[in-house]
Amino acid sequence: MTIQRFLHTVDRFSMVVGKTFSWLIIALMLLVCGEVFKRYALNAPTAWIFDANNMLYGTLFMMGGAYTLAQAGHVRGDFFYGNMKPRTQAALDLALFALFFLPGVVALTWSGWTYFNDSLAMREQTFNADPIPVYPFKFVIPVAGIVLLLQGFAEMVRCVVCLKTGEWTPRLKDAEEMDVVGDQLASSSYIDEADKRDVMERAKDIEHAAQQRSAGGQS
Repeated sequence: MTIQRFLHTVDRFSMVVGKTFSWLIIALMLLVCGEVFKRYALNAPTAWIFDANNMLYGTLFMMGGAYTLAQAGHVRGDFFYGNMKPRTQAALDLALFALFFLPGVVALTWSGWTYFNDSLAMREQTFNADPIPVYPFKFVIPVAGIVLLLQGFAEMVRCVVCLKTGEWTPRLKDAEEMDVVGDQLASSSYIDEADKRDVMERAKDIEHAAQQRSAGGQS
């Protein structure tokens, strides 16, 4: 297996995990809407709904971390970073991964496994009138840590490759903003074809200018 194939395999795995757990957004929406109806229309609030919402949102947040890392979507101080050459960026990223990312995520995974075992041993439940189990949610912590560690290792390999070649290896890309704009315009019946073309051309010009600035800063 080549390095590029390995990187894309890890990227694809992180994307599948992230997209799979993104369906929890639908579950959250249905849960909240159902509770609002029960609370205000039927005057029959549910005791465990708040805890369930927190668990679902926490699961969504944690299991989406590797996906965000695979898409380089985490917030960074881009003012200085964007003007660095690729090798300088790779050296900085590799140092930060080694000094902060690895120790932090390893500690998260280890602690999460300990928390899960302790919670499972006592069959931990929430403290309300209708308790629900907590240990399945705590099991998400080490699982998310393992997936994030795998993606982090791939990112470190990317840094090493960039240090050798002077260029960043391509990533697997998900749907971009331009794809979303195009789909929305294509399905709209309120904008004529000329206006659609004009909007797409303007959006492409903006995207191209941003890419040029980015490429100029990294050259």
